[in-house]
Amino acid sequence: MALSFIPSVWAARLLTALEKTLVYGQAQVVNRDYEGEIREAGNTVRIGSIGDVSIGNYTKNTDITDPEVLTDSQQILEIDQAKYFNFFVDSVDRAQQNVNVLDEAMRRSAWALRDHADRFLAAKMESSVPTGNTIGTEVSPEVPTPETAYEYLVDLGVLLDEANAPIEGRFVIVPAWFHGMLLKDDRFINAGTLRSDRRLANGQVGEAAGFTILKSNNVPNNEGEAYKLIAGHSVATAYVEQVLDLQAYKPEKRFGDAVKGLHVYGSHVIRENALAMLIADKE
Repeated sequence: MALSFIPSVWAARLLTALEKTLVYGQAQVVNRDYEGEIREAGNTVRIGSIGDVSIGNYTKNTDITDPEVLTDSQQILEIDQAKYFNFFVDSVDRAQQNVNVLDEAMRRSAWALRDHADRFLAAKMESSVPTGNTIGTEVSPEVPTPETAYEYLVDLGVLLDEANAPIEGRFVIVPAWFHGMLLKDDRFINAGTLRSDRRLANGQVGEAAGFTILKSNNVPNNEGEAYKLIAGHSVATAYVEQVLDLQAYKPEKRFGDAVKGLHVYGSHVIRENALAMLIADKE
């Protein structure tokens, strides 16, 4: 609904919207190793790797085999997401206000773009977790309790151990109801010490079972069922983004100010075995 002129006094402060904490796009969850320079949606980043090197037995005074020809493989990260905002504030409306609507609108626009990216990353990671690294199914999800929630974190850690995922820097992203269960378990409280008793930056709510625990309302789910709690390490998922264009302009046929911006990004799971997932329902 457009802002409209009314002969009344505007409050000196805008009512700030309640916003979700954005978690999936942070450095602890994804890596920016291949970001480079992005010029437009549709560009690609080509990620090369080499195959395993064979090991042989050495026998004294015996020739070794000819040098092995290394094989390579290539993964492609596509910058295939492009989101924009474009808003206008009429000069008459601005004249009647003693608050900076443009500043608040810019802040809200930036948050909305990041929220879209956060949900995109959550879905990308969910779809890439190997079946062997998944506990529960959408048809038959696990049902944690305050007594077993911590045990599920241990099980996720075992899956990552068996996949040779890095130990330092592991994360798990949980919904609020699962975090509430953890708070009823002394093992979680004791493991996190002071870190479990306060809200940390970027959704961090504590540490336990070898994970930094992150809480998010963007955890993928099926209309309140079959929540996908993703655990892993940032080496698994590459993310690239850029605010490609940001313009403040004067619409030709109106008096006022407008701002538009374009955000492009993409992601690719390059080491899927460094991700694990619990599919769970509430009690």
